[in-house]
Amino acid sequence: MDFLHRNEVLIIQHLQKDYRACYDFLNFMSTVGDPRNIFSIYFPLWFHLNQTVGTKMIWVAVIGDWFNLIFKWILFGHRPYWWVQETQIYPNRSSPCLEQFPTTCETGPGSPSGHAMGSSCVWYVMVTAALSHTVTRMDKFSIILHRLTWSFLWSLFWLIQISVCISRVFIATHFPHQVILGVIGGMLVAEAFEHIPGIQTATLRTYLKTNLFLFLFALGFYLLLRLLNIDLLWSVPIAKKWCANLDWIHIDTTPLAGLVRNLGVLFGLGFAINSEMFLRSCRGENGYKPSFRVLCAGTSLATLQLYHFVKIPTHQEHLFYVLSFCKSASIPLTVVALIPYCVHMFMKPREKKIK
Repeated sequence: MDFLHRNEVLIIQHLQKDYRACYDFLNFMSTVGDPRNIFSIYFPLWFHLNQTVGTKMIWVAVIGDWFNLIFKWILFGHRPYWWVQETQIYPNRSSPCLEQFPTTCETGPGSPSGHAMGSSCVWYVMVTAALSHTVTRMDKFSIILHRLTWSFLWSLFWLIQISVCISRVFIATHFPHQVILGVIGGMLVAEAFEHIPGIQTATLRTYLKTNLFLFLFALGFYLLLRLLNIDLLWSVPIAKKWCANLDWIHIDTTPLAGLVRNLGVLFGLGFAINSEMFLRSCRGENGYKPSFRVLCAGTSLATLQLYHFVKIPTHQEHLFYVLSFCKSASIPLTVVALIPYCVHMFMKPREKKIK
């Protein structure tokens, strides 16, 4: 593994030397792959465009990120920016110099890449959903159009995934093999959910049971390895030790922070979809109107951008996790229940006036 890492460090150095002028673009692509953007951008757009796809997107993102966490704990993958300092394979401490950036200092293990896995699974869902609506007739023109659309969308998919992977390698937060594993893992999770139709009709009890299982399994796995004297948070002190700027260390990049965020989102979605507000608005008469969907999508996107200004205090770790869970749960509640219900009530008086 050290031999592989050593060769991959050369790739990172090459990227940082020859593509430094593309930093802004690569940093943007790294943001595109950020799992948090799945909930604040992709989900509100797709849910109000197609509730089935939006719901599947949340399930795929949450389960995919959960698998990512478990594999990170199993594989113990190093990140380039600290590996070059910790390894003993370079003679006379002549370790290569890797440039660090504000987004470099992730604190969790590096394999597989969470950004690459999150990006691939969500874009896989979006591409397959779009392609499922391209063939309505079996005439020659429709088939040709479908093939052209298929080629375009999958080319776009791979262009985005390659860009996200290069960006993560460029900032020295992942080795190349880690982002490749992430892309493959994300696609496998998304493809598995193509064959699980029961998600759309899941009851609140199903959501709660799934949440409880994911939490207890992760907690049990963590405690089991602790009993075996294996510290699953081993990467956090190393990240703090070798990060060029301690201001770049953020608690929301720790393994437990991602778990809490995902459990909160799934918990909130379960309550939202089974709420009276959702049934009256999205499943009511207005729910089929394009104007209602567009207004809900636009309002949801604008509202969720305000969430970035809500800063959770980080001085107490347990308080941070509790508040992070509540904030994450409020996202689907806002998108699925609260905003559609408000839009529904706004449109109702106007409809009466017209009558």
